[in-house]
Amino acid sequence: MQIDVADFRVREDKQVKLKKWPTCVKPFYKSKAHYHERLRAHIEQLSAQEDLLYAHDRYAVLLIFQAMDAAGKDGVIKHVMSGINPQGCQVYSFKQPSAEDLDHDFLWRTTRRLPERGRIGIFNRSYYEEVLIVRVHPEILRGQRLPAELLDGDKIWETRYRSIVDLEKHLHRNGTRIIKFFLHVSKEEQRKRFLSRIDEPEKNWKFSLADVAERKLWKQYMKAYEACLSATSTRHAPWYVVPADDKENARLITSQIIVDTFKNMKMAYPKPSAQRRRELQSIRRQLAE
Repeated sequence: MQIDVADFRVREDKQVKLKKWPTCVKPFYKSKAHYHERLRAHIEQLSAQEDLLYAHDRYAVLLIFQAMDAAGKDGVIKHVMSGINPQGCQVYSFKQPSAEDLDHDFLWRTTRRLPERGRIGIFNRSYYEEVLIVRVHPEILRGQRLPAELLDGDKIWETRYRSIVDLEKHLHRNGTRIIKFFLHVSKEEQRKRFLSRIDEPEKNWKFSLADVAERKLWKQYMKAYEACLSATSTRHAPWYVVPADDKENARLITSQIIVDTFKNMKMAYPKPSAQRRRELQSIRRQLAE
């Protein structure tokens, strides 16, 4: 039941067809108890790696989550990152841009929230909304007050993909490691989760008529996601398509990907210099008196 994260990674320059990517795979757990055991092990590893990230102080880690409604982004973040020290982690959700946001380039508001070295940043939705929801809803693009010459058919999406890839290359060169997750839920599973939000009073707040309206645009969203994943999954900032019909499985896959990424960074705690060791020994003698 080993999780091979390569099975879920979108290879560079690969043309993605989401119908060929499963929304459900064989469980990586034998029972609920086994699921909790595996997730707990991942959480403990992430907690230790977060401490190391802070002490090493050379890298930052940015986790990006994108998905259709009810795919489980909030649950993945809540459960997978439950052992993380809040002081070393920053979570941002990006919804409708403000008037100030619209007076800047489309990457401005997210760039301001990038994690500093030694910390983990989590984007629950991100700058990728600008090539997903904006592509499905062109009226949003028309409201962004862009110069007319930039609104030239599909050209704007190609230029935005290029801007995103260039940004992520720049961040990688400067020590930010980026992992991007698309939680891939089926339309049928989304329907079941929507019904659950209606039938269970404590979940009513999660549901709105807008969710149903967006569901009617499923094909358009899948097309936008396919183009986005194909254009922006790179060696230094890969996309992972995580089967999300099984919430527990999705959390195990996601946490394994994060754990593996941390391990590949090959960090180490700083070694004290000879002068620092002498200083510490001096302090020890004083405390021993």
